[in-house]
Amino acid sequence: MQPRPLRTTVIGSYPFPGWLEFASGRLDEFGEDDLSELLDDSVTVAIQDQVAAGLDVITDGEQTRLDFNLSFYGFLEGIVRQQRPKRRFGPPAHDQRGRHRITGTLAAPRGLGCVAEFERLKRLAPAGPALKMPVPGPYTLSGRLEPNEQYQDRWAITEALIPVVRSELEALVNAGCREISVDEPSMSCYGYREDPRRFADIFTRTVTPVRGRCRLATHLCFGNFRARAVAPRRYQPLFPAFFELPVDEVHLEMASREFAELELIAPLAERVDVSIGILDVKNYYLETAGDTAARVRRCLELAPPEKLSFAPDCGLSQTARWAARRKLKAMVDGVHIVRKERGLI
Repeated sequence: MQPRPLRTTVIGSYPFPGWLEFASGRLDEFGEDDLSELLDDSVTVAIQDQVAAGLDVITDGEQTRLDFNLSFYGFLEGIVRQQRPKRRFGPPAHDQRGRHRITGTLAAPRGLGCVAEFERLKRLAPAGPALKMPVPGPYTLSGRLEPNEQYQDRWAITEALIPVVRSELEALVNAGCREISVDEPSMSCYGYREDPRRFADIFTRTVTPVRGRCRLATHLCFGNFRARAVAPRRYQPLFPAFFELPVDEVHLEMASREFAELELIAPLAERVDVSIGILDVKNYYLETAGDTAARVRRCLELAPPEKLSFAPDCGLSQTARWAARRKLKAMVDGVHIVRKERGLI
């Protein structure tokens, strides 16, 4: 089915309710049924906030992942997880998240947990919105694993993770998931210093088994841990190699960058759908419906409505929930204004 013109969607993560963050430090006090109820309740909260905003596409808010990718290392065999980062105090930055030591062959015989997340989302979500599952790609996942003699650099670790992620994508599709985003922010962060053709090859080999079996997207941003980026925030180094990614939709972070490189929408839209980040998740300025409508109109100068969707710049996990709710509502209301102007209601 053709997606709705000017779709409203999200990247994946959503802020934890305060009680969930409190409970997360005390999980050993809960029984198995208590934990199941806890997870259901937190996902229900994330769903309710997204549905109340009026989104066309929702996720489970990644309520079981700790962060968009950190929980996946708990499913990997062949590593010893580092519980404490080397720098714990001072200004917040990415070096305050731990890295993990590889001790054996990397594998995930139990999968990465995404199928269980999808089944929960499908059970709890109301009829209407499309359901999307985000999955971090192998290059991004490789970033928190330390090379050793068996895997001598990040490329070797990535190669070992390709079949792990590929299997998870296939399992999701087999479980009935019809929309998947393979998130590779590390590729956009390091495209300026690595060969983007190599990135494109890694991505292609990862997603090939599910291409054409679901709506496949990718999210490319510049990092958002504690609202900090980690790279020169330019997409141009990724192109033209990334024009050939085998996806149905590419998401680009735009609002926090004052819509720099917005002209990329035009050539991208000739090949794939484009999802534009029009909410700045690094900023506590609360966009209005008028703000977002104006941003949608700018995008429509470069691509037709059937090729565009709109989202926050990144996941909302680093944004307070009260602000996340208001930002999402402003985005949906702004898109509705433009749909009405264009006769797309």
